[in-house]
Amino acid sequence: MSNEPPNLPKSRSFFDRLASAFHDDEEIASVEELRSLLTDVYAHHLIDKDTVSMMEGALDVADLRADDLMVPRSQVQCIDLMTSQEEWVQTVIQSGHSRFPVVRGDLDQVKGILHAKDLLRMLVRPSLGIEKVMRPVRYIPESQPINVLLRDFKSSHNHMALVVDEFGGISGLITIEDVLEQIVGDISDEFDRDEMALIVQEGPNLWRVDAHIPIDRFNEHFQTELYDEHCDTIGGLVTDRLEHVPDKGESWTNGTYTFTVLRADERQILMLKVEKKE
Repeated sequence: MSNEPPNLPKSRSFFDRLASAFHDDEEIASVEELRSLLTDVYAHHLIDKDTVSMMEGALDVADLRADDLMVPRSQVQCIDLMTSQEEWVQTVIQSGHSRFPVVRGDLDQVKGILHAKDLLRMLVRPSLGIEKVMRPVRYIPESQPINVLLRDFKSSHNHMALVVDEFGGISGLITIEDVLEQIVGDISDEFDRDEMALIVQEGPNLWRVDAHIPIDRFNEHFQTELYDEHCDTIGGLVTDRLEHVPDKGESWTNGTYTFTVLRADERQILMLKVEKKE
């Protein structure tokens, strides 16, 4: 009679169990179970918090569409062929972005994509026209799944796409950075604006506010309850209340706060003065 212990199945490691989720003998039957497993291995110090966060971000991407992450049309910064090269340079400097849609008048007339480095080439070689350095535009539907878009960015070597609605109108813009931030968290560089700089206090009851700040962040800072179903930014809200794109110096008052336009162009408000009544 043998005294050897019976051959018991070995306990499977986390990585074995995780790998099994991608084979026919699935042990993990749902995304919820996979999330639970990630929580379990983190609790046992097998992977760190940042790794868990990135893996959960990758799982979240599968449930998102292009219109969930896109920059809305009202906030898309463009190079307008109807303005001067000096204004193009100012747009590049102020935004800090590296790629821009090139339009004629507005986003309904997109002609191409311009890289900031190609604008520098044009400044060095004035004979080089913008038509020669523009890149083709990539259009995607609002319903495009983000994981599909990420594969498309990778295979086509594009870093930017314009998002179109069911009627073919431009509804926004999305970049590969927007997708990667959903997975790995915020990606900032030396050109990104500090969010605190979006609201600058200039007196006891006086602030300078970037008009692109989201309404919910404005509400959080000022303890207000502003809302507008038609727009996302505080500049859009003020424009909606005035029912036209205001000029510098125009004001709108809501309760205890007065909003005065400090800077605007023909399409949108850029900077506001916010004053609280005593």
